[in-house]
Amino acid sequence: MSNAINPAAPHFLPFFITAPGETDVLFTGVIVFLVVAVMALGVMYFWLHSIPERIAHGASKTQFQLVAVMSLLALFTHNNVFWVGALLLALIPIPDFWTPLAVMADSLARMAGRRLRHAAEDEPPLSAPEHSAIASSSPYATAPSDGRVAASAPVATIVAPTAPANAAPIALSKEA
Repeated sequence: MSNAINPAAPHFLPFFITAPGETDVLFTGVIVFLVVAVMALGVMYFWLHSIPERIAHGASKTQFQLVAVMSLLALFTHNNVFWVGALLLALIPIPDFWTPLAVMADSLARMAGRRLRHAAEDEPPLSAPEHSAIASSSPYATAPSDGRVAASAPVATIVAPTAPANAAPIALSKEA
């Protein structure tokens, strides 16, 4: 083979044509650019896909889990309805129905003289004071034994269930 240039070839070659045996700089640059562009698009896709989860992060645990499951379903099924639903669920707060019901259940348990669900194991259950007239006749009227007034001590008239039908009602009052 001869090293002579073909007489039909131009004497000035553009930069993207490389000489034999040299590194193709344009090809290397395009490959690096494509790898970086694909990675950036993937990061942007996952970042956009996680918007509902980031919005619902401060919400309740149940709402966050629902949004996370819907986002994962949208990610794996490529069904945008799940993503839109997750976004709407993240933006609309779900009302907390459980806390008022738990407070009512704790109050009823305290009125019934039972241990609260979240009470510590070393803490004794609430009991009626010894000087109370209703301590022996009604299992529903209780107060802490250390002299403090229970937070849910009722100020009402309670008739003892074991009292005879002609017994007078007993009034409870808060004592300091």
